[in-house]
Amino acid sequence: MELLIITAARAFEKDIKSLLKKAGVKTFSYMDVTGYKDQEGESISANWFASSIGERQSVLFYAFVPTLTVDEVMLKIRNLNESQESESKIHVAVMDIKRMNNI
Repeated sequence: MELLIITAARAFEKDIKSLLKKAGVKTFSYMDVTGYKDQEGESISANWFASSIGERQSVLFYAFVPTLTVDEVMLKIRNLNESQESESKIHVAVMDIKRMNNI
């Protein structure tokens, strides 16, 4: 079992929900978050937030999933990121779960 964590610009919310369902993730949680990046010394065109403020409305997804499902999600996210013309990408991280109380 692993913890899948996905962050992205809010514009990707529907894409991520669809991607998770197609990968077989039946249960997940998500919430709106504010992303922040310190852009001091960085040109506006070079940052993925594409604004001088450094904040962006984002979305955070998380789910407990089997390892094989993680591989499927990672592949789908990579394919989606490669197909996007946007500088903003979907970011994903995976954490190994050693124990859970409901397994």
